[in-house]
Amino acid sequence: MRRVNDRLTALVTSVVEPMGYEALGIEHAAAGSAEAVLRVYIDHANGITVDDCEAVSRQLSSVLDVEDPISGHYDLEVSSPGLDRPLFSVEQIERQRGNRIRVRLEQKLDGRRNFEGEVLGVSADRQILELSLDEGKEQRRAQLPVAQIESARVVPEFNFSQSAR
Repeated sequence: MRRVNDRLTALVTSVVEPMGYEALGIEHAAAGSAEAVLRVYIDHANGITVDDCEAVSRQLSSVLDVEDPISGHYDLEVSSPGLDRPLFSVEQIERQRGNRIRVRLEQKLDGRRNFEGEVLGVSADRQILELSLDEGKEQRRAQLPVAQIESARVVPEFNFSQSAR
């Protein structure tokens, strides 16, 4: 999975976690361009509000200004992970066992880069992600190399079994 540099990750974590939040992950999109964005995803057992994002953004912005870990201009965004939460680590993927995720690989595997299926598990040595794929009438398993995962996201599932009134 794509990693942001360790210094930046440690810096963000050192600000977010003492505030009582979990630092889920960081994206540094369009680095070096005029549209660069540093996106920080936070979570909490009670959920995340706009006020939470604002408080973390204020605190983190001050620390980033002093430490200056990123050269050039960028916009800071602090966000909840949302329903289709991005997954940044093997541990986060393992927590999704039994749930559906969407995975994009860096390179094609069996002629494709995009996979969606139920997480069956991650190998003991954390090298292979196993998914159960629904492909038409047939189900098959895919074994994806963890080192090749470019991005992974939870696929939100909605239960509409209750009739609308």
